[in-house]
Amino acid sequence: MALAIALLAGVLLPCWGEFALFKKGCSHHSECFSDCCLVNLDSGGAFCAPRARIIMTCLPQTRSAINIVCPCQVGLSCIHKVPGCSRRCHLI
Repeated sequence: MALAIALLAGVLLPCWGEFALFKKGCSHHSECFSDCCLVNLDSGGAFCAPRARIIMTCLPQTRSAINIVCPCQVGLSCIHKVPGCSRRCHLI
């Protein structure tokens, strides 16, 4: 019964099912399905996270083994639209 509820929740809640694909602990982007390993600033560990979506803060590319922000999803570009603001994912 609990499994059925968990599966149903994964279908009904769009973000919940997405995070099930990402493992909890990584030391490099290549270990993640999304190619994005983020540092947990609270615990100092790292975890796999989904790529940034439209209008979310982003990095143009992964620069080191672990970052604090992910690059954009496929089809989006990480650009500055407003001078002085952080880069965000946009359709181009």
